[in-house]
Amino acid sequence: MSQTPITVQYPLEDVLGELKQSIKEVNQNLANIQKDVNDLKVGQIELKTEVRNLKEDVKEIKTVQNSLINEVSNLKGVKSLIIPIVVAVSTALLTLLVRLIPNVPR
Repeated sequence: MSQTPITVQYPLEDVLGELKQSIKEVNQNLANIQKDVNDLKVGQIELKTEVRNLKEDVKEIKTVQNSLINEVSNLKGVKSLIIPIVVAVSTALLTLLVRLIPNVPR
């Protein structure tokens, strides 16, 4: 059981040089990928911060909205009181005018 020896048609120095070059290219690609990953992490942190800020803004807007709803409800209540107040004041003024007119004989 003898194996046939492997023959290399290229000089060992050339083969090792190509391997070395390939390893450099792979290392460069890995460095580029690592830089991209770092950039993505930074972008993700910035997005999380923006989302937090937007959530706070939405909470503030909801608070203002609820306040406005309450104020509008209060205004509607006041509006319903205006007519009775106008009637009461008008009645009081008419009564006062009638009392100020001297007794006219009939």
